[in-house]
Amino acid sequence: MPFVERVFSGVQPTGNLHLGNYLGAIVNFVKMQETHSCIYCVVDMHAITQGVDVWGGPAELTRNTREVTAAFIAAGIDPKKHIVFNQSQVSGHAELAWIFNCVARMGWLGRMTQFKEKAGKDRENASVGLFDYPVLMAADILLYRATHVPVGEDQKQHLELSRDIAQKFNNDFGESIRAQGANDGLFFPLPEPLITGPATRVMSLRDGTKKMSKSEASDNSRINLTDDADTIAQKIRKAKTDPEPLPTEEKGLEARPEADNLVGIFAALSGRSKADVLREFGNGQFSSFKNALAELCVTKLAPIAGEMKRLVADPGHIDAILNDGSDRARAIADETMKLSKDIVGFIRRR
Repeated sequence: MPFVERVFSGVQPTGNLHLGNYLGAIVNFVKMQETHSCIYCVVDMHAITQGVDVWGGPAELTRNTREVTAAFIAAGIDPKKHIVFNQSQVSGHAELAWIFNCVARMGWLGRMTQFKEKAGKDRENASVGLFDYPVLMAADILLYRATHVPVGEDQKQHLELSRDIAQKFNNDFGESIRAQGANDGLFFPLPEPLITGPATRVMSLRDGTKKMSKSEASDNSRINLTDDADTIAQKIRKAKTDPEPLPTEEKGLEARPEADNLVGIFAALSGRSKADVLREFGNGQFSSFKNALAELCVTKLAPIAGEMKRLVADPGHIDAILNDGSDRARAIADETMKLSKDIVGFIRRR
């Protein structure tokens, strides 16, 4: 069965989008829309897999869903050319997840490292949704029979599970799939990862060994996409460094996590390589480099913050974008679900 090349990716609406989200995901979303057919999803169903203290409750979830949508648009994603929607508006995500629950194996899910990290020591008190999160992620992707998924290093294991589920579904129902007209017995594609950019993993401005996170206590550890120009510049100038000058070659960054992080951020925001950045700033002091980095961050990020502020002030406009995107997503999803139900043997309304 031929597959249309299609990219799917999602962002959780858990609040405080930051530079790590932008460089690790959103900036690549913007680039990919020039070369791929893209579906960008605000995965609000994933957001509620953890405790209410994490996702903030109903009012906060609504606000954060609109804020993520605003970030997409402000960063340059075109919701008319591509699909932007929130997951819970398309029931196929939950329907296909149940079918996949009956395809996936407990052992597969038991090996997922992110569950172990998020659940911590109190795994017995974690939600079933958190454990089952990767199956829903597989349904998110395969509901649109997406062929490519932009992922960070921490999501590669989940994408592998999506491929395993797709393969097992194709194997388990091969005869039924062929009866539906697919002579090759393939109904779901095995989605490929797209890993791009020199700074896909952005670290804390206070500790270069930790990933930039909204949950870190110090707001100075991250640059929020809603920060104004003065705040952005101040955070960059306060970022932790070491006493040595910048090296002239990338090898010199290996044992210097804070230096490596700041050089990586500069490279990603400027569209250059780390080596190129070091050719310009190598042997120089951090003070000069930080001034240049602060100016670059303000130039790139402050306009996004301003546009996000304008967009979220009009929730009706944001909701209209999500509603339109959901209608278009549903048209694709419904076709997948009809065929999936026929393949499995469910009787459905004709």
